[in-house]
Amino acid sequence: MIFELTEADHARRAETAALREELAKRVEDYLGDDTERMTSLPGLSFAQLHEPTVPSSYFYEPSISMIIRGRKRVRLGTTTYVYNESRFLLTAVNLPTVTEVLDASPDAPYVSLLMRLDLQTARQVMADVDSSEEKGPASGIAMATGPATLELFDAVARLIRLTDKPQDLLHVGPLIQREIIYRILVSSAGGRFRETIIAGTQSQRIAKAIAWLRDNYMQPFRIQELASMTGMGVSTLHHHFRAMTAMSPLQYQKHLRLHEARRILLTEAVDATTAAVRVGYESATQFNREYKRRFGAPPMRDISQCLAAGIKGG
Repeated sequence: MIFELTEADHARRAETAALREELAKRVEDYLGDDTERMTSLPGLSFAQLHEPTVPSSYFYEPSISMIIRGRKRVRLGTTTYVYNESRFLLTAVNLPTVTEVLDASPDAPYVSLLMRLDLQTARQVMADVDSSEEKGPASGIAMATGPATLELFDAVARLIRLTDKPQDLLHVGPLIQREIIYRILVSSAGGRFRETIIAGTQSQRIAKAIAWLRDNYMQPFRIQELASMTGMGVSTLHHHFRAMTAMSPLQYQKHLRLHEARRILLTEAVDATTAAVRVGYESATQFNREYKRRFGAPPMRDISQCLAAGIKGG
């Protein structure tokens, strides 16, 4: 069946495209020669790149990422997301990923924004949203893409226009952020986010386990203790943890350790053995083997390649 776009559809597409062009110009002017920069509004940052990147480690916090121009690939475990200006990327819990910018050039730089999500604010917004307006079931995994609608881009545009007005950004910015959270909650990707922030749900219990592992990744742990902490059985914890993160708790801890070790090697003058010990490995051999499996090369060779490609930290 072929669906023809109406005149109103074409008008919305044209309006959205015009908004993106305006935003891309504003973000480029704001960044200048910088590739990334935080704004005065907590949690809001912009990025631009003039060429594609090699795959690199990136730890997503709860956030919404929107591409204003370009295309990106994000790999979480065995799941891969490829998205562009027409989709946003929602991350509901802390997740270690491998990211790669696919489309970027000097004439058409990749431009994006990242807005970290305040979970307490999200709970307040959700409490104000009538349940009949909620859309989309939980999809299982704690990362999802949703449609970057005209309404969402309009809210983002109003937020970005405030970046050269610090006083307005400080006071009005949080109100627009609440609107953006609302747009996400009632979108097709909102189901997982709603479940994650509701206390007492399985997703919220898994989020608690993820937070503990994030804060204690250097420490050995027993799965029984983690299950007891979240009030779940071991098999239930395993099932729901894998459903949300695409990996087991042990694999998640391993990813955290390897990502942190890579960050240390990129930013500090230490050798691979020192980095391994600092993130909790007892065996340098095991660290080297798992690092190569994760990043495709032994530690010091990988770091040399990253530095040559201009990657300075994950």
